[in-house]
Amino acid sequence: MKSSESPSGEHSLGRVSTSFFHSKEPFELRCGDRLEEFTLAYETYGSLNADRSNAILVFHAMTGSQHAAGFNPVVPGLDGRWTEEMFGGWWENFIGPGLAIDTDKYFVVCANYLGGCYGSTGPASPRHSGGERWGADFPPIRISDIVDSQMRLLDHLGIETLHAAVGASIGGFLTLSLATRYPERVRTVVPIATGPSTTMLQRLMNFEQIAAIEQDPEFANGHYTAQPLRGLASARRTAHKTFVSLHHLRERARGELVVSAPPFGWYQINHPVESYMFHQGEKFAARFDANSYLRILDAWQWFDLVAEGHASSYKELFSRCRDQRYLVFSIDSDGSFEPAEQGRLVHHLEAAEVPVTWISVHSSKGHDAFLLEPALFTPHLSHILAGKE
Repeated sequence: MKSSESPSGEHSLGRVSTSFFHSKEPFELRCGDRLEEFTLAYETYGSLNADRSNAILVFHAMTGSQHAAGFNPVVPGLDGRWTEEMFGGWWENFIGPGLAIDTDKYFVVCANYLGGCYGSTGPASPRHSGGERWGADFPPIRISDIVDSQMRLLDHLGIETLHAAVGASIGGFLTLSLATRYPERVRTVVPIATGPSTTMLQRLMNFEQIAAIEQDPEFANGHYTAQPLRGLASARRTAHKTFVSLHHLRERARGELVVSAPPFGWYQINHPVESYMFHQGEKFAARFDANSYLRILDAWQWFDLVAEGHASSYKELFSRCRDQRYLVFSIDSDGSFEPAEQGRLVHHLEAAEVPVTWISVHSSKGHDAFLLEPALFTPHLSHILAGKE
């Protein structure tokens, strides 16, 4: 049964819906610009307890959304970007009753990034109510801006201190930014498959993606009326090969049909893995906005945890976090955030005398194991969320 036809009973949380937080106060951006107002699309699962102490903020990865769990077939105003693959929550097997993040115990919040394209204010959203879209005029954003916007959401929800903040990939950047810039507002910090900075390989890969989009003639310097599909699809293919291990890529591509006609010009696809990657790019381009993709890549390229935290060193930065507990996850086959990056993070935490546990997950699936293999993460995640040593 297709997910669009799926009854809510197939999902542990059943049918859920996106809510919208509208902030009417001016919002200063790190680049020096400001938004007079902004909106965040978010979802919540479970119930907030009487003393509001059981909230967990989950940060999605780069092209994720606020829809982390349950079944949500409709988010209004997205011009067709809420495609069928979005209907099921991206962390469906992690969040719900009795799961790693147990909604019988915890109140879970997940918001779409500021600058995103799934209902939060970004290039694809109207600049003014009922007006033209921001498009290329949307200002640059930084990781700290995304975090600051979500702190306003927490204030709106009446949550002063989080039980935990959890994030994977560049969602881990957000987790670390929150923990170091708002240390009094979170008790447990769980960065998954991430690191303390942008690596040289990531910088090069991100630059290739930026070039692919901006060199597409349909991009029109960001003032497009129709998505620059070829550039966006090419960018996604560049990134996708780091999300899965070569072993898993081979397994995924095994059943792919080879495209019968040359998709670009002269060259004819002749191997299932090429067909698979072509399909991944085309599928992604249908569900994401190119200007949003560029804004998030830009935030990744400029990420500087120490500078954004107004510190002089990692030791000074993390010394604020001694009252927190950290659970750092590595994935041994990760080609996007290699385990050495988590090693660097743990080194900085230990140097600042912050309590930290480092778990290495053994998986053949690469970076995406944090989405695909809940059994490898659940015991450790459940353990630290329960407050156990």
